[in-house]
Amino acid sequence: MKKLKLKQISIFLENAPGRLYEATEALGAAGLNLRSLSISDISGFGVLRILVSDVATARRVIMEKQFPARVDEVVAAEIVDTPGSLAKVLKLLMENKVNVDYMYALAGTSSGRAVMVFCFSDNDLAIRLLQENGIRILDAESFGILESPA
Repeated sequence: MKKLKLKQISIFLENAPGRLYEATEALGAAGLNLRSLSISDISGFGVLRILVSDVATARRVIMEKQFPARVDEVVAAEIVDTPGSLAKVLKLLMENKVNVDYMYALAGTSSGRAVMVFCFSDNDLAIRLLQENGIRILDAESFGILESPA
């Protein structure tokens, strides 16, 4: 059975020149590909959220660089890329009392679909609801992500 929850690494970076460079340079030097990323600012710190080609190696690199980080489970869903599609998905979740803690989109898909990465209050329920409504959930293999056995 395919694992439908992806391992996302959240790295906490001081919001200062060069910190983002240091993190991405270290990952690149280790031969890691960033499959997706989002960065946001919270009170002088940035939170870099990444899906990376090899989760175990990325964790090792981040620990060696002593960046505070954690691994979270997220869900990647492929939705129709037309006006109102995201709102339709969010309504389904809202009606079933599933909260979206945060989300971000992936650019560059050519399938006519948008890929949204979600962190839900209940990932398992969200996956079930989305699948029951014909929404494709992408697994680690779809992203070219190597995850260590859980």
